Amino acid sequence: MNRSSIAAIASVARKEFLHIYRDRRVLILLLLLPPLFTLMFGHAFEVGEMTDAPALLINGDDTPRTQRFVDRALANKTFKWRTQAPGATPETDLLGQGVRAALVVPAGWSEGLANGKPIPLRLYLDASDTNIAPQLLGSVQQTMGEFQLGERQEIIDALPDEVFDLAEKLPLDVRQQFVSAMEPWSIEEKMLYNPKKRFIDYVLPGIIGLILQLLTVTLMASTIARERESGTLYQLIVTSLQRGEIVIGKVLPYLAISLGLILVIVLLAGWHFRVEFYQPGVLALICFLFLLCSLGMGLVISAISRTQTQAIQFSVFFLLPVFVLSGAFAPLEQLPAAIRWISELFPLTHFCRAFRLVNLYHAPLSFYAPSLLALCAGTLITFVGAAFLLRRIEE
Repeated sequence: MNRSSIAAIASVARKEFLHIYRDRRVLILLLLLPPLFTLMFGHAFEVGEMTDAPALLINGDDTPRTQRFVDRALANKTFKWRTQAPGATPETDLLGQGVRAALVVPAGWSEGLANGKPIPLRLYLDASDTNIAPQLLGSVQQTMGEFQLGERQEIIDALPDEVFDLAEKLPLDVRQQFVSAMEPWSIEEKMLYNPKKRFIDYVLPGIIGLILQLLTVTLMASTIARERESGTLYQLIVTSLQRGEIVIGKVLPYLAISLGLILVIVLLAGWHFRVEFYQPGVLALICFLFLLCSLGMGLVISAISRTQTQAIQFSVFFLLPVFVLSGAFAPLEQLPAAIRWISELFPLTHFCRAFRLVNLYHAPLSFYAPSLLALCAGTLITFVGAAFLLRRIEE
């Protein structure tokens, strides 16, 4: 690239910087929205496990054993219980009670446990959110399991000495099997890659990528459309500037601003949410390639749009499926196979995958190299496509 090309690119970039500087609304968006969105999304996804879910506890069996179970259930931090007498309101009216679950201990429950004919507890769950209902069910099951282990130990401790004397007469292998069956079988767990189980560490790449893509694609998509609406696009094309110089000059201001936004978001996430970043140089490369690809996508949208309104509409149509299908906030494995193939077309998919492989898994280059190649290919395709579309405008 010779000196004249650099000067041409610099003139286009300076012109674009002036457009951004003079548009106070855009400046406010760039300065306020990224840190604000980072805080909002970060706090929304900071805790992975649900706590303080509003729930109703109806105890229809007033016995000491039932009270022990109730006390254990009330200590469960997953729920924010509200107790109620039986028959006060319909058990199934979760919406009217403003709760996500209702646990009913039926009359005679303790007696059924004593005579070997246990009566099931009744648990009503709000299944409108298919993710929350299984969490609540699992928490109640865990409470029941802990209560059952405690009750079994009390039964064993209350056995008369004659039972233990008789047990000593049993063969050794039978006694060992009996002892093993009576003791809780444990699992020695070891959490890998995210040992603190912080959901914010998993979704942070999605937060960064979504904010950047929202701003870069939307603002970049308006550049050429704005020139076309104001009548200056044709004047720019008929100058001695090459199409590539126009494209690079248009991209540079938004690239510089976006790199600054990444720094702000990363510093805010590290300071406020205590997120640790591994191999910052590699993460910077991933962010840089993702930005180029997103800016190229915005250029293509801008080149095919005749007005800024149309450019914004195209950007929204592009960003909506990206939000759901990119794996930014949920694993791609949850999607059907055909949809997963479509998700591979989105730059955000490869950005999140590469970022997590580096920052959470500490993976070597061979694991995230395909994602880097995909981002490079997306950058090349979109920039060449934008230059070609500009040539079409000239013709």
